[in-house]
Amino acid sequence: MLIAVDAMGGDNAPHEVCQGAAIACKNFPDLEIALVGKDSLVKQHVEGLDPGVAKRLHVVHADDVIGMEESPVVSIRKKKDSSLRVAMEMVHSKEAQGCVSCGNTGAIVAGGVLVIGRIPGIERPGLGMPLPALNRTSMLIDVGATVRAKPENLFQFALMGQIYMRHIFGVKEPEIALLSNGEEEIKGDEVVMAARELIRGANLNFKGYVEGKDIPFGTADLVVCDGFTGNVLLKFMEGFGEAVYALLKEEMGNRLLPKMGMVFMLPMIKELWTRFDYERYGGTPLLGVNGAVIKAHGRSKSTAVANAIRVAHDFVEKRGVELIREELLEGGKL
Repeated sequence: MLIAVDAMGGDNAPHEVCQGAAIACKNFPDLEIALVGKDSLVKQHVEGLDPGVAKRLHVVHADDVIGMEESPVVSIRKKKDSSLRVAMEMVHSKEAQGCVSCGNTGAIVAGGVLVIGRIPGIERPGLGMPLPALNRTSMLIDVGATVRAKPENLFQFALMGQIYMRHIFGVKEPEIALLSNGEEEIKGDEVVMAARELIRGANLNFKGYVEGKDIPFGTADLVVCDGFTGNVLLKFMEGFGEAVYALLKEEMGNRLLPKMGMVFMLPMIKELWTRFDYERYGGTPLLGVNGAVIKAHGRSKSTAVANAIRVAHDFVEKRGVELIREELLEGGKL
Protein backbone atom coordinates (compact mmCIF):
# COMPACT_ATOMS: atom_id res chain seq x y z
CA MET A 1 0.00 0.00 0.00
CA LEU A 2 1.39 3.39 -1.05
CA ILE A 3 0.29 6.57 0.76
CA ALA A 4 1.33 9.97 -0.65
CA VAL A 5 2.27 12.41 2.12
CA ASP A 6 2.53 16.16 1.61
CA ALA A 7 5.98 16.59 3.17
CA MET A 8 5.84 20.40 2.97
CA GLY A 9 2.44 20.97 4.59
CA GLY A 10 2.04 22.22 8.16
CA ASP A 11 3.93 24.30 10.70
CA ASN A 12 6.58 21.65 11.39
CA ALA A 13 7.31 20.43 7.87
CA PRO A 14 9.33 18.78 6.53
CA HIS A 15 11.18 17.38 9.57
CA GLU A 16 8.25 16.23 11.72
CA VAL A 17 6.34 14.98 8.68
CA CYS A 18 9.28 12.82 7.57
CA GLN A 19 9.80 11.49 11.10
CA GLY A 20 6.11 10.65 11.36
CA ALA A 21 6.27 8.81 8.05
CA ALA A 22 9.19 6.74 9.36
CA ILE A 23 7.23 5.83 12.51
CA ALA A 24 4.24 4.78 10.40
CA CYS A 25 6.44 2.53 8.25
CA LYS A 26 7.76 0.84 11.39
CA ASN A 27 4.20 0.22 12.58
CA PHE A 28 2.86 -1.14 9.27
CA PRO A 29 5.10 -3.60 7.37
CA ASP A 30 2.85 -3.42 4.29
CA LEU A 31 3.14 0.36 4.03
CA GLU A 32 5.18 2.44 1.58
CA ILE A 33 5.16 6.22 1.65
CA ALA A 34 5.80 8.79 -1.06
CA LEU A 35 7.14 11.94 0.60
CA VAL A 36 6.16 14.71 -1.79
CA GLY A 37 8.14 17.93 -1.57
CA LYS A 38 11.36 19.72 -2.43
CA ASP A 39 13.84 16.93 -3.10
CA SER A 40 16.86 18.58 -1.46
CA LEU A 41 14.95 19.47 1.71
CA VAL A 42 13.09 16.19 2.17
CA LYS A 43 16.15 14.00 1.66
CA GLN A 44 17.95 15.78 4.53
CA HIS A 45 15.30 14.47 6.92
CA VAL A 46 15.30 10.83 5.83
CA GLU A 47 19.07 10.34 5.91
CA GLY A 48 20.31 8.06 8.67
CA LEU A 49 17.04 6.21 9.14
CA ASP A 50 16.92 2.45 9.62
CA PRO A 51 17.58 0.88 6.17
CA GLY A 52 14.49 -1.31 6.46
CA VAL A 53 12.36 1.81 6.86
CA ALA A 54 14.28 4.05 4.48
CA LYS A 55 13.75 1.72 1.53
CA ARG A 56 9.98 2.19 1.93
CA LEU A 57 10.18 5.99 1.94
CA HIS A 58 10.24 7.38 -1.61
CA VAL A 59 10.91 11.06 -2.26
CA VAL A 60 8.76 12.57 -5.03
CA HIS A 61 9.95 16.02 -6.08
CA ALA A 62 7.57 18.99 -6.12
CA ASP A 63 8.91 22.52 -6.56
CA ASP A 64 6.10 24.51 -5.00
CA VAL A 65 4.27 24.76 -1.66
CA ILE A 66 0.76 25.98 -0.84
CA GLY A 67 0.90 28.24 2.21
CA MET A 68 -1.66 28.35 5.01
CA GLU A 69 -2.75 31.88 4.07
CA GLU A 70 -3.27 31.26 0.34
CA SER A 71 -6.61 31.11 -1.46
CA PRO A 72 -7.57 27.40 -1.55
CA VAL A 73 -9.17 27.14 -4.98
CA VAL A 74 -6.77 29.52 -6.72
CA SER A 75 -3.67 27.84 -5.26
CA ILE A 76 -4.76 24.27 -6.02
CA ARG A 77 -5.56 25.27 -9.62
CA LYS A 78 -2.51 27.41 -10.32
CA LYS A 79 0.20 25.65 -8.29
CA LYS A 80 0.17 22.41 -10.23
CA ASP A 81 3.68 21.54 -9.03
CA SER A 82 2.90 22.07 -5.35
CA SER A 83 3.49 19.21 -2.93
CA LEU A 84 -0.23 18.95 -2.08
CA ARG A 85 -1.37 18.98 -5.71
CA VAL A 86 1.21 16.36 -6.74
CA ALA A 87 0.22 14.10 -3.82
CA MET A 88 -3.43 14.33 -4.85
CA GLU A 89 -2.61 13.69 -8.50
CA MET A 90 -0.99 10.44 -7.36
CA VAL A 91 -4.28 9.40 -5.74
CA HIS A 92 -6.27 10.45 -8.81
CA SER A 93 -4.04 8.34 -11.10
CA LYS A 94 -4.25 5.36 -8.66
CA GLU A 95 -0.47 5.46 -8.20
CA ALA A 96 -1.15 6.03 -4.49
CA GLN A 97 -4.08 4.65 -2.51
CA GLY A 98 -4.43 7.71 -0.29
CA CYS A 99 -2.85 10.99 0.76
CA VAL A 100 -2.15 12.82 4.03
CA SER A 101 -1.46 16.52 4.58
CA CYS A 102 -1.05 18.88 7.54
CA GLY A 103 -1.45 21.85 5.20
CA ASN A 104 -4.09 24.39 4.19
CA THR A 105 -7.52 22.89 4.98
CA GLY A 106 -9.30 24.75 2.21
CA ALA A 107 -6.72 23.65 -0.36
CA ILE A 108 -7.06 20.03 0.80
CA VAL A 109 -10.83 20.20 0.33
CA ALA A 110 -10.47 21.97 -3.03
CA GLY A 111 -7.91 19.40 -4.17
CA GLY A 112 -10.14 16.56 -3.08
CA VAL A 113 -12.99 17.93 -5.20
CA LEU A 114 -11.08 19.34 -8.20
CA VAL A 115 -8.20 16.86 -8.51
CA ILE A 116 -9.44 13.57 -7.08
CA GLY A 117 -13.13 14.15 -7.70
CA ARG A 118 -16.29 13.43 -5.73
CA ILE A 119 -18.06 10.11 -5.38
CA PRO A 120 -20.94 10.21 -7.91
CA GLY A 121 -24.04 11.62 -6.26
CA ILE A 122 -22.19 13.40 -3.44
CA GLU A 123 -22.71 17.15 -3.77
CA ARG A 124 -20.21 18.35 -1.15
CA PRO A 125 -17.58 16.53 0.93
CA GLY A 126 -17.44 16.61 4.72
CA LEU A 127 -14.54 16.46 7.17
CA GLY A 128 -15.34 14.02 9.96
CA MET A 129 -13.45 14.57 13.22
CA PRO A 130 -13.43 11.91 15.99
CA LEU A 131 -14.02 13.55 19.37
CA PRO A 132 -13.40 12.02 22.80
CA ALA A 133 -16.45 11.70 25.04
CA LEU A 134 -17.23 10.17 28.41
CA ASN A 135 -18.46 6.81 27.19
CA ARG A 136 -17.53 6.59 23.51
CA THR A 137 -15.76 8.26 20.61
CA SER A 138 -18.16 10.51 18.70
CA MET A 139 -17.63 11.85 15.21
CA LEU A 140 -18.45 15.47 14.34
CA ILE A 141 -19.12 16.10 10.64
CA ASP A 142 -18.54 18.63 9.08
CA VAL A 143 -15.67 20.55 10.69
CA GLY A 144 -14.68 22.82 7.83
CA ALA A 145 -15.10 21.39 4.34
CA THR A 146 -18.54 22.85 3.54
CA VAL A 147 -18.94 26.14 5.37
CA ARG A 148 -22.51 26.84 4.28
CA ALA A 149 -24.50 23.63 3.97
CA LYS A 150 -27.87 22.90 2.40
CA PRO A 151 -30.24 20.30 3.90
CA GLU A 152 -29.12 17.76 1.28
CA ASN A 153 -25.49 18.28 2.31
CA LEU A 154 -26.26 17.59 5.97
CA PHE A 155 -28.25 14.53 4.95
CA GLN A 156 -25.31 13.19 2.93
CA PHE A 157 -22.92 13.89 5.83
CA ALA A 158 -25.17 11.71 7.99
CA LEU A 159 -25.18 8.91 5.41
CA MET A 160 -21.40 8.93 4.90
CA GLY A 161 -20.63 9.39 8.59
CA GLN A 162 -22.71 6.42 9.72
CA ILE A 163 -21.01 4.19 7.11
CA TYR A 164 -17.61 5.34 8.39
CA MET A 165 -18.56 4.72 12.03
CA ARG A 166 -19.89 1.24 11.23
CA HIS A 167 -16.99 0.00 9.17
CA ILE A 168 -13.99 1.91 10.56
CA PHE A 169 -14.96 2.27 14.24
CA GLY A 170 -17.03 -0.91 14.41
CA VAL A 171 -20.20 0.71 15.80
CA LYS A 172 -23.02 -1.64 14.82
CA GLU A 173 -25.89 0.88 14.71
CA PRO A 174 -24.46 4.40 15.03
CA GLU A 175 -26.74 6.89 16.77
CA ILE A 176 -27.04 10.04 14.66
CA ALA A 177 -27.93 13.51 15.89
CA LEU A 178 -28.16 16.99 14.38
CA LEU A 179 -26.44 19.83 16.19
CA SER A 180 -28.96 22.56 17.00
CA ASN A 181 -29.69 25.34 19.48
CA GLY A 182 -32.05 23.16 21.49
CA GLU A 183 -33.40 19.62 21.73
CA GLU A 184 -37.03 20.53 20.92
CA GLU A 185 -38.25 20.05 17.35
CA ILE A 186 -39.28 23.71 17.11
CA LYS A 187 -35.59 24.68 17.40
CA GLY A 188 -33.13 25.02 14.53
CA ASP A 189 -33.21 27.15 11.39
CA GLU A 190 -34.84 26.17 8.09
CA VAL A 191 -31.77 24.24 6.91
CA VAL A 192 -31.48 22.16 10.08
CA MET A 193 -35.23 21.47 10.21
CA ALA A 194 -35.30 20.35 6.57
CA ALA A 195 -32.23 18.14 7.12
CA ARG A 196 -33.98 16.58 10.13
CA GLU A 197 -36.84 15.42 7.95
CA LEU A 198 -34.50 14.00 5.30
CA ILE A 199 -32.51 12.02 7.88
CA ARG A 200 -35.63 10.88 9.68
CA GLY A 201 -37.06 9.48 6.45
CA ALA A 202 -33.93 7.48 5.55
CA ASN A 203 -34.31 4.58 7.99
CA LEU A 204 -31.27 5.64 10.02
CA ASN A 205 -30.77 5.41 13.78
CA PHE A 206 -31.69 9.07 14.21
CA LYS A 207 -32.23 10.45 17.71
CA GLY A 208 -33.02 14.07 16.84
CA TYR A 209 -31.26 17.23 17.98
CA VAL A 210 -28.38 17.64 20.40
CA GLU A 211 -26.88 20.84 21.78
CA GLY A 212 -23.19 21.69 22.01
CA LYS A 213 -23.16 20.84 25.71
CA ASP A 214 -24.20 17.25 24.94
CA ILE A 215 -21.23 16.36 22.72
CA PRO A 216 -18.62 15.80 25.49
CA PHE A 217 -21.05 13.38 27.18
CA GLY A 218 -21.22 11.12 24.11
CA THR A 219 -24.95 11.42 23.58
CA ALA A 220 -24.57 10.29 19.94
CA ASP A 221 -22.03 8.39 17.84
CA LEU A 222 -22.33 10.89 14.99
CA VAL A 223 -23.15 14.61 15.28
CA VAL A 224 -23.97 16.42 12.03
CA CYS A 225 -23.59 20.16 11.39
CA ASP A 226 -22.36 22.61 8.76
CA GLY A 227 -18.63 23.23 8.40
CA PHE A 228 -18.66 26.74 9.88
CA THR A 229 -20.38 25.65 13.10
CA GLY A 230 -18.32 22.48 13.36
CA ASN A 231 -15.02 24.28 12.91
CA VAL A 232 -15.86 26.92 15.52
CA LEU A 233 -16.95 24.22 17.97
CA LEU A 234 -13.82 22.15 17.34
CA LYS A 235 -11.46 25.11 17.82
CA PHE A 236 -13.28 26.15 21.00
CA MET A 237 -12.95 22.65 22.48
CA GLU A 238 -9.26 22.55 21.56
CA GLY A 239 -8.55 25.98 23.07
CA PHE A 240 -10.63 25.30 26.18
CA GLY A 241 -8.72 22.09 26.89
CA GLU A 242 -5.37 23.84 26.53
CA ALA A 243 -6.52 26.72 28.76
CA VAL A 244 -7.67 24.37 31.53
CA TYR A 245 -4.38 22.48 31.40
CA ALA A 246 -2.42 25.76 31.59
CA LEU A 247 -4.51 26.99 34.53
CA LEU A 248 -3.95 23.76 36.43
CA LYS A 249 -0.18 24.07 35.97
CA GLU A 250 -0.26 27.71 37.06
CA GLU A 251 -2.27 27.03 40.22
CA MET A 252 -0.08 24.08 41.16
CA GLY A 253 2.98 26.24 40.72
CA ASN A 254 1.63 28.83 43.12
CA ARG A 255 0.46 26.59 45.98
CA LEU A 256 2.27 24.07 48.12
CA LEU A 257 -0.55 21.59 48.80
CA PRO A 258 -1.49 21.16 45.11
CA LYS A 259 2.20 20.50 44.39
CA MET A 260 2.20 17.68 46.93
CA GLY A 261 -1.08 16.28 45.64
CA MET A 262 0.24 16.43 42.07
CA VAL A 263 2.52 13.49 42.82
CA PHE A 264 -0.55 11.27 43.22
CA MET A 265 -2.70 12.94 40.55
CA LEU A 266 -0.11 13.07 37.78
CA PRO A 267 -0.89 9.64 36.23
CA MET A 268 -4.63 10.46 36.13
CA ILE A 269 -4.05 13.91 34.63
CA LYS A 270 -1.75 12.51 31.96
CA GLU A 271 -4.32 9.85 31.03
CA LEU A 272 -7.08 12.46 30.85
CA TRP A 273 -4.97 14.77 28.69
CA THR A 274 -4.14 11.88 26.36
CA ARG A 275 -7.82 11.22 25.76
CA PHE A 276 -8.33 14.81 24.58
CA ASP A 277 -5.05 15.17 22.66
CA TYR A 278 -5.50 15.64 18.90
CA GLU A 279 -2.19 13.82 18.29
CA ARG A 280 -3.83 10.59 19.41
CA TYR A 281 -6.49 10.81 16.70
CA GLY A 282 -4.08 11.93 14.03
CA GLY A 283 -6.23 12.98 11.13
CA THR A 284 -9.65 13.84 9.79
CA PRO A 285 -11.03 11.94 6.76
CA LEU A 286 -12.49 13.97 3.90
CA LEU A 287 -15.59 11.91 3.19
CA GLY A 288 -17.27 12.11 -0.20
CA VAL A 289 -14.22 12.22 -2.46
CA ASN A 290 -13.02 9.34 -4.64
CA GLY A 291 -9.92 8.55 -2.60
CA ALA A 292 -8.63 8.35 0.95
CA VAL A 293 -7.75 11.96 1.87
CA ILE A 294 -6.72 12.66 5.46
CA LYS A 295 -6.30 16.17 6.91
CA ALA A 296 -3.93 16.34 9.89
CA HIS A 297 -3.64 19.24 12.33
CA GLY A 298 -1.47 22.10 11.08
CA ARG A 299 0.68 21.89 14.24
CA SER A 300 1.18 18.13 13.96
CA LYS A 301 4.46 16.67 15.11
CA SER A 302 5.77 13.21 14.30
CA THR A 303 3.34 11.28 16.53
CA ALA A 304 0.30 13.04 15.09
CA VAL A 305 1.59 12.58 11.53
CA ALA A 306 2.15 8.87 12.15
CA ASN A 307 -1.39 8.57 13.50
CA ALA A 308 -2.81 10.44 10.51
CA ILE A 309 -1.06 7.97 8.22
CA ARG A 310 -2.55 5.17 10.34
CA VAL A 311 -6.01 6.63 9.71
CA ALA A 312 -5.30 6.64 5.96
CA HIS A 313 -3.95 3.06 6.11
CA ASP A 314 -7.06 1.81 7.96
CA PHE A 315 -9.41 3.68 5.62
CA VAL A 316 -7.78 2.12 2.57
CA GLU A 317 -7.46 -1.34 4.11
CA LYS A 318 -11.15 -1.40 5.10
CA ARG A 319 -12.24 -0.09 1.66
CA GLY A 320 -13.79 3.05 3.10
CA VAL A 321 -14.30 4.88 -0.20
CA GLU A 322 -15.65 1.79 -1.94
CA LEU A 323 -18.09 1.07 0.89
CA ILE A 324 -19.46 4.62 0.83
CA ARG A 325 -19.87 4.43 -2.93
CA GLU A 326 -21.48 0.97 -2.88
CA GLU A 327 -23.84 1.55 0.04
CA LEU A 328 -25.05 4.93 -1.16
CA LEU A 329 -25.34 4.32 -4.88
CA GLU A 330 -26.23 0.63 -5.02
CA GLY A 331 -28.47 1.00 -1.97
CA GLY A 332 -30.40 3.75 -3.74
CA LYS A 333 -29.88 6.31 -0.97
CA LEU A 334 -28.71 9.05 -3.35
